[in-house]
Parts: sequence; C-alpha cells; structure tokens
Amino acid sequence: MRRIIYDVAVSRDGFIAGPNGDISIFPHTGDHVDAYNARLATYDTVIMGRHTYEFAYAFGLPAGARAYPHMRHLIFSEGITLPASAEVETVRTDFAAQVAALKEEQGGDIYLCGGGMFAGLLAANKLIDVMRLKVAPVLCGSGTPLFANVAETINLTCISSTLYDSGVEYCEFTLH
Repeated sequence: MRRIIYDVAVSRDGFIAGPNGDISIFPHTGDHVDAYNARLATYDTVIMGRHTYEFAYAFGLPAGARAYPHMRHLIFSEGITLPASAEVETVRTDFAAQVAALKEEQGGDIYLCGGGMFAGLLAANKLIDVMRLKVAPVLCGSGTPLFANVAETINLTCISSTLYDSGVEYCEFTLH
C-alpha cells in the first residue's frame, strides 16, 4: 500500500502560512531546503486542494501545469477550472474515498502538498500515514492551520528529528 506523506513547513504555533497566505515568514534558503528537495525526488504523485494549487499561480505556474514535473498531480476541488490541455488531473467528488483508492494503486509515496483544509479532511479519515514537518523558528499568531476541522485527537509517534543550522527543525511522525 502506498503512503500519504504530509511534508510541509509550519510555524512553531502550527500555521502553514501566515495571515493572507504569507509564506515569506518561512526560511527559503538553508540546509533544510536541500533535504526537502531530496525528499521531493522520492515522491511519484502529489495531491493537493484547489487553494494550494492556485496559490502557485502567483509564482508563475500556468493553470493546468504540473508544479513538480516528475510527479503525477491530482487536484481535489469541486470547482476548479483548468484548460482542456491540463497536465494535472482533477478529482471533484468523494475526496476521502478517492484518496483511499489512490493508496491502493501501484506506485511510490504520495506527497500531500499544503492545504490545512484538505489535510484536515484526510487526517479525520485516517488517510495520512506520515507527517514530515519543517518547523520554522517563527510564530504567526494566525493564518492557515496545519490541520483544519479535525475534531478528534490524533496520536503521533516521532520517528526522527533533526535541527538544521538554518534554525529549522525537521520532525517526522507516524500517525495513528
């Protein structure tokens, strides 16, 4: 069975973006970035919600293009509009069931990219296997939470932790 891995930058107080989607609060250079890029090379599929995908438009990603060229892309959204020539697939219904089915397909690890709401849905349905946090030395106070709308406690087991010279702490957990 394939694993869903939530690999995301997060503030010390649990936000994956600051107010108004601000990601400038996170260190974008340093030794932790090389480690993240090496992990990206190990994923063969990326899943994300509409807001995460469309967020990349501001950084030059054309609608319908793949953000990670070597990965299959699935965008989970009931209402996203993409060109007919899109290189990405859209999933419009039964998100949890579609992700569960994706885990049963042949292939490697699946990268859950950003999206506190989508991550919350997957966590609530016990579909996330591993969480890889790049914990930045910053407090946001508000913004996009690591998980939205999770009503039950999720127990974690830390399987590794590394403090980088950049001040970012990498923590890897299994969820159960």
